[in-house]
Amino acid sequence: MDLSVVIPVYNEEESLPLLHETLRAALKGIKREWEVIYVDDGSSDKSIEVLGKIASEDSKHVCVVQFRRNFGQTTAIAAGIDHARGDIIVFLDADLQNDPADIPMILEKLDEGYDVVSGWRKDREDNALTRNLPSHMANWLISQVTGVHLHDYGCTLKAYRREALTGFRLYGEMHRFIPVYANAVGAKIIEVPVRHHARKFGKSKYGLERTIKVVLDLIAVQFLTRYANKPIYLFGGGGMLLIALSLMTMLALTIRRAIDGTGITTSPIFIIAVMVAVMGLQSVLMGLIAELLVRTYHESQAKPTYTVRRLIRAGKEAKKK
Repeated sequence: MDLSVVIPVYNEEESLPLLHETLRAALKGIKREWEVIYVDDGSSDKSIEVLGKIASEDSKHVCVVQFRRNFGQTTAIAAGIDHARGDIIVFLDADLQNDPADIPMILEKLDEGYDVVSGWRKDREDNALTRNLPSHMANWLISQVTGVHLHDYGCTLKAYRREALTGFRLYGEMHRFIPVYANAVGAKIIEVPVRHHARKFGKSKYGLERTIKVVLDLIAVQFLTRYANKPIYLFGGGGMLLIALSLMTMLALTIRRAIDGTGITTSPIFIIAVMVAVMGLQSVLMGLIAELLVRTYHESQAKPTYTVRRLIRAGKEAKKK
């Protein structure tokens, strides 16, 4: 299988027939073996019945995964990855706002040597205040914090080589951070403008409360991509900073005593300095414990701490996935 298209579905019974028809038309001309993985995320409408009909009519290309309950978009995407057989995996929304006709163009970009092609809804057909503005702010924040500069992290339409999706699991709202994980293993990323349409059926499943989840997941992603293999750098660095601050405070108290005779231990600042020093020591010890956990994680499961793009041996070159 060359291509797998993963589509999370939640209460999209009206959109699904037109979506599949449009998808078939878009993929009909590509010279690749393809499949579509529909993941029903516990829909409460008739989406699963519609998907069952689509699967029976197009059994060659369609696979349907039905959850027992609603787990969220990130989990649906993770399930799609697990069940996909393609060397290339494309994510697509089920609400018809992403355009399947953009998929061939995205595949052409992958053929140019990129590992990740991320869609950018340059002319977005959503509410400017409740959807577009928070999205612009979130994209700017994620780009600044992670160093992976994309205009549209929230666009589901993205394509990945399978090797760029290995080595991590998705939780919370972390599907939007997959390019960050891919960048951490050296993937080549490009962003391309894609079409975006106004919603034809139903209503959006997301509100402003999602922004808080994104910020919290951003903190987790930063830790996992920067410090997962060397947590002592984070905990130990913070601890050493606190200890240094405490020592500087002690020195200031000592100088003040030499100048005007004020007692060191009688000052409330002394108690604060001692507490800060203890916090710093605890942070260093937490870093050491985290280091032991990381080594246990890698060594007990024989997980490598590196990724290989290609191997050259005895004059021969082979890609490593």
